[in-house]
Amino acid sequence: MRRYLPYVIVAFVALATFGSGFAIYRAKRAALPPEAKGAPASGIHVRGKTDALVTIEEFGDFQCPPCSTIAVFLQKTEEEYGARLRVIFHHFPLAIHAHAREAALAAEAAGMQGRFWEMHDLLYKEQAAWSKAPDVPSLFQSYAGTIKLDLDRFKKDLADPEIAARVDADQKLGTSRGVTSTPTLFVNDVLLPPAEFAPAGIHKAIEAALKEKPKP
Repeated sequence: MRRYLPYVIVAFVALATFGSGFAIYRAKRAALPPEAKGAPASGIHVRGKTDALVTIEEFGDFQCPPCSTIAVFLQKTEEEYGARLRVIFHHFPLAIHAHAREAALAAEAAGMQGRFWEMHDLLYKEQAAWSKAPDVPSLFQSYAGTIKLDLDRFKKDLADPEIAARVDADQKLGTSRGVTSTPTLFVNDVLLPPAEFAPAGIHKAIEAALKEKPKP
């Protein structure tokens, strides 16, 4: 037993760190408004098949550390469940994060060239680097180059009012559905409670959704 003790301690510390980080970034959640219940899952940025049995919607902030953790986990979950799962991402940049909206605009600008998810993944992967950088726009331009975007078009699209409108629309949608913090997840249109917001809880919610009988 002694030789396994260090591994047990490491695992415990990792879970505690994730839990504390999640708690810091979640405000007290008000009850969902009646109109939010049963809201149809839809969005511009979708990974997975339209007829997937389970849909996870995320309202996320690119500068939110727990969102970065969830992004990695969701990618692995998509691979695990394959065609049975699709993921929809909605922007919800928080005012407490100085560069969250800039990052959302960068992702949308990349989306204009069909590279939203590539920028999404890269922003989360490099979050620690750009979150406190003195020249964030230059870093975002370098990321655009990394994912093979047309840089001139990327810069132009960043200033396009349509890009800002998309981010604003996502945030308005989130507010209408009771979202106040990030990350927030809905599984088949049902809000995942904070108490279940961990890998095991998400897996449990997916499995429960898969077992539900299809609606006639």
